[in-house]
Amino acid sequence: MKAARNRFLLDESDVPTHWYNILADLDVPVAQVRRARADQPAEPGRQAPNIPLSMYRGSVGRERFVEIPAEVRERYQRWRPTPLVRARGLEAALETPAHIYYKYEGTNAAGSHKLNSALAQAYFYKKAGVRQLTTGTGAGQWGTALAMACQSMGLDCTVFMVRCSYEQKPYRRVLMGLNGARVIPSPSPDTEAGREVLAASPDSDGSLAIANAEALEHARRVDGGRFAVGSGENHVLLHQTVIGEEALRQMELAGEFPDVVIASMGAGSNFAGLAFPFHRERLRTKAATRLVAVEPDACPKMTRGRYAWDYNDVSGTTPMTKMYTLGHTFVAPGLHAGGLRYHGAAPLVSALYERGLMEAVAYGQNAVFEAGALFARTENVVPAPESAHAVRAVIDEAVRARQERRSTVILCNISGHGLLDLSAYDQYLAGGLEDHTVSDDRIAASLAALPDVLPTGAASGAASGATS
Repeated sequence: MKAARNRFLLDESDVPTHWYNILADLDVPVAQVRRARADQPAEPGRQAPNIPLSMYRGSVGRERFVEIPAEVRERYQRWRPTPLVRARGLEAALETPAHIYYKYEGTNAAGSHKLNSALAQAYFYKKAGVRQLTTGTGAGQWGTALAMACQSMGLDCTVFMVRCSYEQKPYRRVLMGLNGARVIPSPSPDTEAGREVLAASPDSDGSLAIANAEALEHARRVDGGRFAVGSGENHVLLHQTVIGEEALRQMELAGEFPDVVIASMGAGSNFAGLAFPFHRERLRTKAATRLVAVEPDACPKMTRGRYAWDYNDVSGTTPMTKMYTLGHTFVAPGLHAGGLRYHGAAPLVSALYERGLMEAVAYGQNAVFEAGALFARTENVVPAPESAHAVRAVIDEAVRARQERRSTVILCNISGHGLLDLSAYDQYLAGGLEDHTVSDDRIAASLAALPDVLPTGAASGAASGATS
């Protein structure tokens, strides 16, 4: 009797040659408002962290496919394509008729999907003559990936890491240091933005908006330095579509097409990387595939936030973008899924959600770790706390399929492994995890601090200062 197939693998020659640009299939403006702060006039020269023009063009054009530079694709081939796996152990444990597949992005040295964009950005910045990249990181996965990418491309790297994650996940800091990066807990006394936060809240857990503000300020001070962002921006989402492009081919090998595509939601790079190519295919085939983003109850920007113009950092240095947001001053509780604590959703993901082309759900921390623990036992893969959010939604979908006695095909992204998050799982097993909830009053107060301006003359914020 022939054994059932569990893994659907591609050859390294099958690594995609092009990224997918959803702007070809989604009619949304890509302009940003260049305005330093709502209470200050625009300062054209203030935003130092400009992106290379060659990278920027691909992220705002309307060409459906953007060619991956040969050097970047060659580096992808060191670990890509990543496997697609049928989760038969989880199916059996749930006694569900659903077919569950997961794309596993934890196979590279950085341990997550973040390396897909880190390598691409390091390549473009180096071509533009940049010598140092500075960034903010939440759980440390982006910082780790950027440190590795900078090391491989011969660039210096400075990372401002959200303080609660800096303390919870010390081995990510070690990985960054091994790759030559300087890692600073945020908020820090090293920058004006950090000192301002510490003066108001000396014990602040920090947030990605604060870390980004510090990184932006640092990048302006460094000769030959630029700020690199790990999620949210169009070019980052573009780079991550290698995930979905591979998954499309692998689902063909499996002989199925998903009824629902699920991924965790921080700022949006993980969700977009898997879901955007499937959005294209459902347009082409008229399939009824649902796209579901999963966020934490502690940072519910999509399920409880507002679609509004806002800044990406706490200092208001960045251009304003229209997105689902809790407000750039919002600081989420220090949950272990540090990569999902960002206050806003990517503008492109937000546009999908606003148009009803995707769904969003939110879960508490204990329900998420329960799902992650079950996945680890049944699939022998420990998912990162961020990825465990997607697993929680997968389990609920599969249970509904069982209750309704219907077959359904579920695809999710395990965006990274949780081997550097075992202390969080240990806390869960010991019954010590707290379910952080955010009150309506707290969200309302943060939203009340949104910029009290209407965008006018929305010229592209990044284009005017992009480097070649």
